[in-house]
Amino acid sequence: MSTAHGTRPRHVPDRLQSRPARILHSWELLLGAIAILIFLANTQASPYFLDPWNLSDATFNFTEKAFVAFAMALLIISGEIDLSVAGIIALASTAMGWALQFGVGTPGLVAIGLAVGLACGAFNGILVTRLGLPSIVVTIGTMSLFRGISYIVLGDQAFNGYPTDFAFLGRGYVVWVISFELVLFFLFAAIYATILHFTNFGRQVYAIGNNPTAATFSGIRVARVKMILFLLTGLMSGIAAICLTARLGSTRPSIAFAWELEIVTMVVLGGVSILGGAGSILGVVLAAIVIGLVTFGLGLLNVPGIVMSIFVGALLIGVIAIPRLIRLIRTGKAA
Repeated sequence: MSTAHGTRPRHVPDRLQSRPARILHSWELLLGAIAILIFLANTQASPYFLDPWNLSDATFNFTEKAFVAFAMALLIISGEIDLSVAGIIALASTAMGWALQFGVGTPGLVAIGLAVGLACGAFNGILVTRLGLPSIVVTIGTMSLFRGISYIVLGDQAFNGYPTDFAFLGRGYVVWVISFELVLFFLFAAIYATILHFTNFGRQVYAIGNNPTAATFSGIRVARVKMILFLLTGLMSGIAAICLTARLGSTRPSIAFAWELEIVTMVVLGGVSILGGAGSILGVVLAAIVIGLVTFGLGLLNVPGIVMSIFVGALLIGVIAIPRLIRLIRTGKAA
């Protein structure tokens, strides 16, 4: 059917989907099903997978990256991105290792890790919000800057000898096989889900991601919100640096190398739109579990790390490209 001007009218649904229908068609439900399938596949791939301690070890594959991914999700929903998170982790870990040489104890090391993360986040935020520079360009530059400082300080050396109580932050268990990091993972997931989905600040993040100009004219202080998001991303990178350094028991300049790829993949796989304006923390949680199960399963099968990197890269491209292809196909059919 066509109008008098020869153009096809746009189909507008007369009602929204019911809540059960929305859940049934949700990306999060699909991710949950994928996680179950991967879990079952891993049980068939290795007889050691179902060991409780092996399952507990599997969580270390995603918890520290997920800490950063929670904050990164909000940043991407707002229309920005931070590719320097792995560099921040390296610099924060180097600063803690350097302080350790002067006898600084666990509370001081934790404070230094958090402070360096916040400082790096503030540096990125100022360049983006005050100078108006594109976040992708800024954070590519600071990614090299932060890690380069670590290489200058350490060279091919490493900082070792962290205190025993500091190691608990990365290797400690709260109850049986429930690690301290896993408790933090669920705690941060609850906090960020509350911030994003149940607060006025979260609604401002969605509004900015959908249309920053309209958000500005609606009275939202766009630059201030984005600055807070860069600070949160830096802070979570500092927390990830503390847990990772405590778990490894040493600091090298190559620590967390290329983690930014896995963190962004985790966020996008979780259903967060790379263009901003859409996404959920539940999706990021499920995506983190899926990636953790896949990488741990591949590890049990002795698959080389480079193959895992290829898988993560292909996954990132696929998650971004497939929805676009589906829209193009639907548009072609509707035309």
